[in-house]
Amino acid sequence: MSSSFVPRDYQPSLPADELIREEKPGAEAVPMDVVFVGGGPAGLAGAIELAKLVKKDGTFGELEIGVLEKSEELGQHCLSGAVVNPIAFRELFPDLSDSDFPFRAKVKGERVYFVTKGGSMRLPTPPTMRNEGNFVASISELVRWLGEKAEGLGVNLFTGFPADALLVEDSRVTGVRTTPSGLAKDGKPGGNYMPPTDITAQVTVLSEGTRGPLTQAYLSWQKIASPNPQIYALGVKELWETKHPLDAVIHTLGWPLPRDAFGGSFFYPLTENLVAIGLVIGLDYKESSLDVHGLLQDMKQHPLFRSYLEGGEMLEWGAKTIPEGGYHSLPERLHGDGLIMVGDAVGFVDVPSLKGIHYAMKSGMLAARTIYDALEKGDTRATSLASYDQAVHASFIRKDLHRTRNMRLGFKSGFYIGGFKAGLMTVTGGAAFGSKIDVEEDASFRKTVTESKERQPDGSLTFSKLDGVFRSGNNTRDDMPSHLTLGSDIPPEVARFYEHMCPAAVYERQGDELIVNFSNCVDCKTTDVLGPRWRPREGGAGTKYKRM
Repeated sequence: MSSSFVPRDYQPSLPADELIREEKPGAEAVPMDVVFVGGGPAGLAGAIELAKLVKKDGTFGELEIGVLEKSEELGQHCLSGAVVNPIAFRELFPDLSDSDFPFRAKVKGERVYFVTKGGSMRLPTPPTMRNEGNFVASISELVRWLGEKAEGLGVNLFTGFPADALLVEDSRVTGVRTTPSGLAKDGKPGGNYMPPTDITAQVTVLSEGTRGPLTQAYLSWQKIASPNPQIYALGVKELWETKHPLDAVIHTLGWPLPRDAFGGSFFYPLTENLVAIGLVIGLDYKESSLDVHGLLQDMKQHPLFRSYLEGGEMLEWGAKTIPEGGYHSLPERLHGDGLIMVGDAVGFVDVPSLKGIHYAMKSGMLAARTIYDALEKGDTRATSLASYDQAVHASFIRKDLHRTRNMRLGFKSGFYIGGFKAGLMTVTGGAAFGSKIDVEEDASFRKTVTESKERQPDGSLTFSKLDGVFRSGNNTRDDMPSHLTLGSDIPPEVARFYEHMCPAAVYERQGDELIVNFSNCVDCKTTDVLGPRWRPREGGAGTKYKRM
């Protein structure tokens, strides 16, 4: 057995030839003027802004705007902490007040702790993490609310329609092809088979969220680079009904994370008896046996959390990757012929402030304004859509990400050195330590083979991965084709790594064989970052989040 390995050595290549289809749309293609691929905050905010511009001007009469969403209902695949900066909601809905938005509560207090296995020490709240004026919310509820607003403006919402490929002609994107449904396990049509649908558009907006396969394929096809590769974290979250009210937003550093891993926890009050708790860890961690779900179960037994959770009930569970590269990992170009990219798909997340929702919404709105102007001119080539990049550059998205451009990257040096660097970068507005700290992609970061820790969940405070999958509402058929593509010749130490890496018990080693329980997958995309490649399944498969 080797003492270390590099995950990239066992990962299949991106199937770009399957994701980029140089084919004419089928005869029964559905024509749209603009299609947003992904019904999260970015896609819905963009669709709403575009529909508002059309109604305000009246130049176009009817403009067909579509939003494709892979979940059966809006919000069922959306997960975030979430503490929300309301700036984008206020801009998108200037006639509404904060009390009209679907926020749960205003942040009334916050605390930051450094946690050890047996205790905790309160720290001053770093400037980047201060949340005065922000709101605690459920992103599932935010998205459903945005969906209602979009539908009221005449936007076509196509839920249960994952996009499987971009349709292109020369260098131009002409639309998307959806995934088929009703396939049997052997990939052949079953009794409820529905063929893929082609949807054409003058402009396609990739709002597919973190680690989107179409975004990856487009960047590769067009050879669009970034100064640094994108890096990711995995967050595992639980929603609890409690008997003891939490009176403040809490964040922690330290235990149960190893000192050479980057991350921390969040503990947010949604109502007097409803809290969200989660643990987030950068996927550049070193130990092959690190298990984010397991560490969250350890963390809940700490007195800081146990005092609130004991006697309560875990209601929902979920997991999601988060783009963490920041400013230096943004693509050098965010547009192309007939295409714009927005939100988490390109990495509009500010890790030091733990925020991404208002950046996603703002980018969708800027995309809508660019598209509207392009349609007015009758020109949706790259040269006409280039003003989107300029608008992003002039917005608070670029300003915020540039100010914190090296803070997350500084933690590549370890927790204590990273903390020292982050402090200096806060004081200097990001200027300390040069213009850019170079990083490797997560899959190229060497993993040291370590022994796993045995855990026995009690079913009341701590839970197994399968308990979590059940509480995610996952109802995926186990008689469909697997949406996960493994590399060849996976050695035992890498198979064990996959077992620990996945929070949903998708990978299981039985003797020398690696079993893939693909129906457990909650589409967090960790596997696509560090292991087998992920593709969307048939529409409606996966989680059924309600308040995540």
